[in-house]
Amino acid sequence: MPQFLYRIQPTRATMLAEGPTEAEAAIIGAHFRYLEQGVADGTVLMAGRTLIPDEQAFGVVVFTAATEEAAAELMRNDPAVSQGVMTAQLFPFRVALWSKRVDASAP
Repeated sequence: MPQFLYRIQPTRATMLAEGPTEAEAAIIGAHFRYLEQGVADGTVLMAGRTLIPDEQAFGVVVFTAATEEAAAELMRNDPAVSQGVMTAQLFPFRVALWSKRVDASAP
């Protein structure tokens, strides 16, 4: 199945440095649950973000979809995107190498 990546960035540049508002925090929680469900159903291969708290910060979601249209829909349905907390940009993508030693719980 084709792979895609979407890159997300906060729409409010100071959200990471100052912390999210209560409304933003609720939406980010829904965003995380959306991605967790994607992992559970095998669609989302990897998701994460940079650890810098400024306007250059971004996250990525690597996932599979049958078509680019389906990939765009998955990206648009991400609560952080659909509710305007983050902007997103979609790219066709292909994982070339994947380490079996990745520990997502590492700090």
